[in-house]
Amino acid sequence: MKVDLATLYLLVIGTLLASSAMTYWEHLSHPKRGKELRTLAAGYATLGIGCALAAFRRELLGATGPAVSNLVILGGYLLVLHAVAMFNGRRHLASSIGLLLLMGLAWGAAGVRWQVAVWLYVSAIPIALTSAMTALELMRTGGMPAVQARRVAVGVTGIHALFYASRGFVLPWLVPTFGVHIVSISSSITMYEGVLYSVILPMTLLRLTREEVHGELLKESRTDYLTRLGNRKLFFEEGERVIEESALHRRHVTLLAFDLDHFKRINDRYGHKTGDEVLKSFAETARFVSGPDAILARIGGEEFAALLPGYDRHRAKELGETIASRFAALSHSAEGDQIRATVSIGLAESDPETASLTDLLSTADRALYRAKSLGGNRLEQTPTGSLPAPA
Repeated sequence: MKVDLATLYLLVIGTLLASSAMTYWEHLSHPKRGKELRTLAAGYATLGIGCALAAFRRELLGATGPAVSNLVILGGYLLVLHAVAMFNGRRHLASSIGLLLLMGLAWGAAGVRWQVAVWLYVSAIPIALTSAMTALELMRTGGMPAVQARRVAVGVTGIHALFYASRGFVLPWLVPTFGVHIVSISSSITMYEGVLYSVILPMTLLRLTREEVHGELLKESRTDYLTRLGNRKLFFEEGERVIEESALHRRHVTLLAFDLDHFKRINDRYGHKTGDEVLKSFAETARFVSGPDAILARIGGEEFAALLPGYDRHRAKELGETIASRFAALSHSAEGDQIRATVSIGLAESDPETASLTDLLSTADRALYRAKSLGGNRLEQTPTGSLPAPA
């Protein structure tokens, strides 16, 4: 079945306007990305309006029709670029205005004599440039999740950029060789490719937004609400993975179990608000000292744990003692008193054939209880070779 160009043009316009409506509706469900989604919706709507103007440019606008419709279409592409850049915390406002002005000057300089050449060839160049910049923004790792939809979006915008670049730079050389009918072939390809662009890009960008929201919900489900450290769920999920990898590569991994000393006494005397501040200050201290490679979590009440891949017991002991000394030096104000809290620490080191994370934590807990029985504010280690043997 052969579809005429007019029908394809109407299909492009319809899909762009429908994508605009869906994207605008989506922003109500994702307030964090509301501005980006509204800008995307405006971009698709502007593209749709520009295509409608292009389809009826002579009837609606006379001699200025090609220039006005092209500038509106270019404005739509620039809005899409701007919206994608906003996902990464970037802006392209100045460059967008500059590109529109340059294209406007090109139309003005062309006049009626060169109008067809500008419409067929020159107008494709800024669209190619804008689409290439959009693909580059999508490739950035800053604000958008790296999922399959993102790769599809990069591919769609990249192909779109290559197609318009060839139309701007290659088509003028093909016409003298193959005749003017090559222009009609190019127009047909433009329509088919435009339909794919107008359908696939909006769908993939919406998918990206939903994936980002899903990722944030997943992260929140694995984060302790008070300290913003990992919670017990994260600790065991990530910890088991680290234990397996360490056993596979025969690397050291050490676990520090923490328990704040006399924490119930602080809560009972000064209230839970003061207790929460003490917990948060310990979390900040432990996070700062442990660094990004540690799997640090609050596993219950005033109990914390840090899994340290690549650490032997000597290096982990230094880290644990640094956390303890820095935390003990902190002062917390409550009811005119200066509170100084301390922490007890138990250390357990795995061997290359260690058992599960549960066994490692259990062993560290025994060392922790010994530290508390000796008065607290200290680090105790398990004897070498005290871990249970793997089944």
